[in-house]
Amino acid sequence: MSAEEAAALINNDDVIGFSGFTAAGCPKAITSALAQRAEKEHAKGKPFKVGIFTGASTGDSIDGVLARAHAIKFRSPYQSNKDLREALNTHDAHYFDLHLSELQQYLRYGFLPKPRIAILEASGITDDGKVYLTSAVGIAPTVARLADVVFIELNHYHPQALAGIHDIYEPADPPLRREIPVYSPEDRIGTPYIQVDPAKIAGIVETNLPNEIGAFTPSDEVTNQIGRNVADFLSSEIKSGRIPAAFLPIQSGVGNVANAVLGAMGSNPDIPAFQVYTEVIQDAVIGLMKQNRVTFASGCSLTLSAPVLEDVYANLDCYKQKILLRPQEISNSPEVARRLGLISINTALEADIFGNINSTHVMGTKMMNGIGGSGDFCRNAYLSVFTAPSTAKGGKISAIVPMVSHLDHSEHSVKILVTEQGVADLRGLAPIQRAESIIENCVAPEYKDILRKYLLLGQKGHTPQNMAAALSFHDTFNKTGDMRNVDLNKYTP
Repeated sequence: MSAEEAAALINNDDVIGFSGFTAAGCPKAITSALAQRAEKEHAKGKPFKVGIFTGASTGDSIDGVLARAHAIKFRSPYQSNKDLREALNTHDAHYFDLHLSELQQYLRYGFLPKPRIAILEASGITDDGKVYLTSAVGIAPTVARLADVVFIELNHYHPQALAGIHDIYEPADPPLRREIPVYSPEDRIGTPYIQVDPAKIAGIVETNLPNEIGAFTPSDEVTNQIGRNVADFLSSEIKSGRIPAAFLPIQSGVGNVANAVLGAMGSNPDIPAFQVYTEVIQDAVIGLMKQNRVTFASGCSLTLSAPVLEDVYANLDCYKQKILLRPQEISNSPEVARRLGLISINTALEADIFGNINSTHVMGTKMMNGIGGSGDFCRNAYLSVFTAPSTAKGGKISAIVPMVSHLDHSEHSVKILVTEQGVADLRGLAPIQRAESIIENCVAPEYKDILRKYLLLGQKGHTPQNMAAALSFHDTFNKTGDMRNVDLNKYTP
């Protein structure tokens, strides 16, 4: 059927679950038609909004078109589209942030509304309902099983030879759950396809559409220095014996900082070739594979720029021996992260001087993207590292503040903090010691004295905060546009 015919079978207030993870593996045609339908219904004065569950962020053809059509009732768990972000922050659409490892089981448990419809992007499908996905998995196995109606977007842009790169596995729910039998990143534990009851497949829409992944922001001197700082620190940990000489699998977040960190690790001669167990397989991972610096990568998606994805597809026989794509409750499993001993490296929006992390909210109120999988990994990692440039907006914002304006990861989960200024090792330190280490090693020069002065304002106690001044950096920025204007003289110890 056509995308328009499929969209006509979706109702106001329906809940839809999608395949994909980031803009990789996401449907594109039916949602674009659905947005047009919503606009027509709204023009008639009729309501039309749907609830949406995705693996993580999506391409513009889901989050963007539906947000602009005011067609999203609620959305979970992670997003990165500017139009959807505006809808969330103005409450045009409701949003509940969630650890990515939890969504599939929450749907099965009945904690969240059951999806009536699943829309899956596939590279192949058989008569008996074996669905072979494209460049990502996300929550596809669970929503395909729970949904009453399944639509398939058969996307011929992705080769049928992708079959075999996926490892589809759903754990049993408590009280019958057993261990997830992943003991090394390359372990295959499931099937290469999703089995769908053919009676539920309401239609197949054929497309030929590339992933909506733009070019990544190039690395600059700040991100490159962050990368070098991380690599040098890990190298020193190997030499000290605190990390095994054979090294450990790496989990890395998404974005230009993550790419710079991976690149620096690949260039460091003291770090051996390593494996990756993560959510998002980025360009840097493929580049390191070609240099034999990454030996295997397990993830949830191939979030690759178009030229790199085309190279992977042109050499699939080789890459299928080195890459596995899993559902996100497996790629992000806290159990597996703890078992494998992952070194977890994620990016913070801001950190405070005591080691707490804000990953999601700008100035404490405006949602940026979401927590993603950072919490899945950092709490359970062998070693959890958070990175951030020390300043933003030309120095007007310090990424290190007295108290984070929104708390996503507490000091108990954060072991290492890295900026372009240096590395703060927080292991085994009391709060006052953490503050001294972070100010000395991670804070930009123009903010060091301000934060040292703040520490002197601290109330007596184990964690020397000053409640009156704790959010003074944010308040000053909101009023003047520059945190450097903060006046701590008006506060008393």
